[in-house]
Amino acid sequence: MSIFLYNTLTRSKEEFKPLVPGHVGIYVCGPTVYGPPHLGHAKSYISFDVLVKHLRARGNKVRYVQNITDVGHLTDDADAGEDKIQKQARIDQVHPFEIVDKYMFQYFQDMGRLKIAPPNFYVRATQHIGEQIEAVAKLIEKAHAYEKDGNVYFEVKTFPSYGKLSGRHLDDQRESGRVESRSDKRDPRDFALWKKAEPNHILRWNSPWGPGYPGWHIECSVMSIKYLGETFDIHGGGLENSFPHHECEIAQGECLTEKPFANYWIHNNMVTVDGVKMGKSLGNFKTCEDLLSRHSAEAIRAFVLTTHYRSPANYTEEAITAASTGLNRLSALVSSLSTVVEGKLTSAKPDHEILEIASKADREIGEALDDDLDTPGAIGLLYSFVTDINRVTIGRAISSDSANEVLRVLNFWGKDVLGIIPQCNNVNSDLNVAPLMDLIIEIRKEMKASKRFDLADKIRDKVKEAGLIIEDTREGARWRRN
Repeated sequence: MSIFLYNTLTRSKEEFKPLVPGHVGIYVCGPTVYGPPHLGHAKSYISFDVLVKHLRARGNKVRYVQNITDVGHLTDDADAGEDKIQKQARIDQVHPFEIVDKYMFQYFQDMGRLKIAPPNFYVRATQHIGEQIEAVAKLIEKAHAYEKDGNVYFEVKTFPSYGKLSGRHLDDQRESGRVESRSDKRDPRDFALWKKAEPNHILRWNSPWGPGYPGWHIECSVMSIKYLGETFDIHGGGLENSFPHHECEIAQGECLTEKPFANYWIHNNMVTVDGVKMGKSLGNFKTCEDLLSRHSAEAIRAFVLTTHYRSPANYTEEAITAASTGLNRLSALVSSLSTVVEGKLTSAKPDHEILEIASKADREIGEALDDDLDTPGAIGLLYSFVTDINRVTIGRAISSDSANEVLRVLNFWGKDVLGIIPQCNNVNSDLNVAPLMDLIIEIRKEMKASKRFDLADKIRDKVKEAGLIIEDTREGARWRRN
C-alpha cells in the first residue's frame, strides 16, 4: 500500500518513502498568534490532521511537530514593518505575551473543537532563542551571513540553489514590492536572520550583535532540525508560505548542515471569499469560533475536505450547510447499525453481500487517500458505501457481525481519519440498554402470546417516550434508538 504525495520541491506526485521505513517526521508551520484562528487556519490544519492520521493508519509511527510563532513575524511577512504580535499588543495596550497567551490558547481550543488531534508537541520560537543565536553565528562563520549595524542577513548569492522550491531563479529575482529597501543589505534579496531591536521594541534578547530578536525564517529551520533531524521527511504549510518563508528555511537549513533539509514539501491551498484570499489583514476572515457557533465541527471539516487540499476552497455559508445536510445520511446509518449491534439481532443467512460491499469500500477509500490525500474522492466513496448498504438492507434483517463490519469501515475512515461523522445524539446513547431491551422484548412476546395486546402496546409506547423504538417484523421484534 504505497502512499503518493505531491512534492512542491519536484513539482510532481511521488511515492512517499520515509528516511526510516515505518517512521515519519513531519513539521508543519503553525500560527502566528496575534489574532483568533480563522477558516484559513482550519483548512491547513484539518488537511494535515488527515494526512498524519492516514500515515498512522497505514502503520507508520509519526512524530508530528508544529510551531507557535510568538516573535519575529513582521507585518510585511518579510524584513520590514512591525512585529505582528507587538503591533496587536500596542493596539490592545497590553504586554505582547498577553496577546500570545490569549490567542495561543484560543488556537488550541478551536483546533480541539474541530476534532484536530494535537501534534506530538508544539514548539515556541521564544523557547529556542539560544539555539537560533547559535545558528546565526554559525552561518556568519561559514560566510553565508553578515552583520551590519546590529542586523544580521543571510547572503542569498552564497546559496546558488535559492529559489528551487518556488521556482524563482536568482538571476530572475527582483526585490519584492513587499520588502523595504534597506541600505545595510548587500543585496536586496538578502533576508534577515537577526533584527536589531529599536528602543521601543519590547520583545528583545541579548546577542553577540546587540539586543534584538530572531527573523521569522530562522525559527523554523532551527526548531525542525532540533526535533526531527538535519534531514527529515515532510515539511508542510500553506502555499502562501512557499516564498519567501520556506525558501529561506531551505537556504538556512542546508547551509547549516550541508545536507538536504526536508525531502517532501506539502502545501495546502488557501480559502477564498469571492475569489479573494481569506486573511486577517484583509478583513474578510471568518473565525473558527464564529463558524463553530453556527455549524458543527463535522460540517466544517466536510466543507474543507470536499475540496482537495491543493485546490482553493471558496467559502459560502450555503456550502457548509450543504455539507452538514449530507452528513445526516452517515450518522443515520451509524445509529441504526449501533442498534443492531447492541440488540444482538441475527439474520437467517450470512450477509456475504454486505461484507463484500464493506471490504470494497474499505479498500477504495484507503486507496483514494493514498493518492495524494484525495479527500473529496474518499468522501464520495463513503457516501456511495452508505447508499449501497441502505439498498441491500431494505426490508431485511442484518446480522450483528455484518453490522459490526460496516460500522468498522464507517468509524475508521469517517470518524477516526476524516472526522466527518457526527457523534450519535440519541437519548441515553452512552448507556448500554441492550440487556434491558432484550428482556422487554421477551415480556412483550409472552403478553402477545397470551393475547394481552393492550399491555404489549402500552410497553411499546412507553419505551418510545424514552427514545427507543420497538419494531415488530416477520423475523420477530427488534429495537432501535429513535
